[in-house]
Amino acid sequence: MVVESKSSAGEKVVKEILSGLKAQRFGDDDIFAVHLGLEEAFINAVRHGNKFDPAKKVTIIYDIEPEKAVIFLADEGDGFVPSNIPDPRVGNNIYKIGGRGLFLIRSYMDQIDFNEKGNCICMIKYNSNKVKKSKKQGKVCQ
Repeated sequence: MVVESKSSAGEKVVKEILSGLKAQRFGDDDIFAVHLGLEEAFINAVRHGNKFDPAKKVTIIYDIEPEKAVIFLADEGDGFVPSNIPDPRVGNNIYKIGGRGLFLIRSYMDQIDFNEKGNCICMIKYNSNKVKKSKKQGKVCQ
């Protein structure tokens, strides 16, 4: 899917993906995790990646299988270095408004990775009803 770079465009994407998860019998906790991760990633793409530029788009590619859901989400921005994002649980970051999206994505998805440029995130959620999940390390987003 390629959608407009505005927050409301994410609703259709989320509904379609969540419907696919239900069809593959993902549990409520897994569906909630994907919902939260997908919304955070989409909002970050619109706000930070595309900087609310209506001429730019957000691309979502996903594959939902019985064992796992794989979601790629890319914006047309310059990208970023994920390791440069401060931990929202440390120091004065606790009191800042915002800055928790990436932390939430990492917390709720089983695997995440970014392309080299930093404008594409790959998120994987394993179906807890089918397989034991493990947070694997290494590249999953090519």
